[in-house]
Amino acid sequence: MPSSYQAPTRGDKARDTHVSQSTDSNLAQETATVQKLLSQKGGDIFTIRPQDTLANAVQALRDKRIGALLVTDQDGMLKGILSERDIVRKLAETPGQTLPQTVAENMTSNVVSCAPGDTLVSVLRRMTDGKFRHMPVLEDGKLCGMVTVGDVVNFRLNELEYEALKLKQMIVG
Repeated sequence: MPSSYQAPTRGDKARDTHVSQSTDSNLAQETATVQKLLSQKGGDIFTIRPQDTLANAVQALRDKRIGALLVTDQDGMLKGILSERDIVRKLAETPGQTLPQTVAENMTSNVVSCAPGDTLVSVLRRMTDGKFRHMPVLEDGKLCGMVTVGDVVNFRLNELEYEALKLKQMIVG
């Protein structure tokens, strides 16, 4: 033992301990929200009308390179959602007769939505539990964006890369 070492004695003050990872330190970080994701992603919303045909929807999905369209009325109010999965199911049920059908006949009317203040963890949990990949974002009943499972995963991966970079910078100096 080095000569400068002195064992603790009963009268010594307990030293503050520092822990790099704890429940408190991990939960204290800013919680990622839908609003934070939308501020980076943008609030683009791709819509279609209930009276449009599935042929129109398929073209829009292809042209925009997206997986779902929000179905809105003339006032911009959300009426449903139409996903690639909805169309594929209908293609299997009505081969050769699908594309002339209307969006209204094939959309999901009972749409699960989220709000800008919702945490990404809660949104991802609802998507996973409901087995869907797209969720419209509503604020005061008005559409303000759409988030996908891919958006949430990509956002989190970027956060993890940033955290790893910061740790490397701390270690290297």
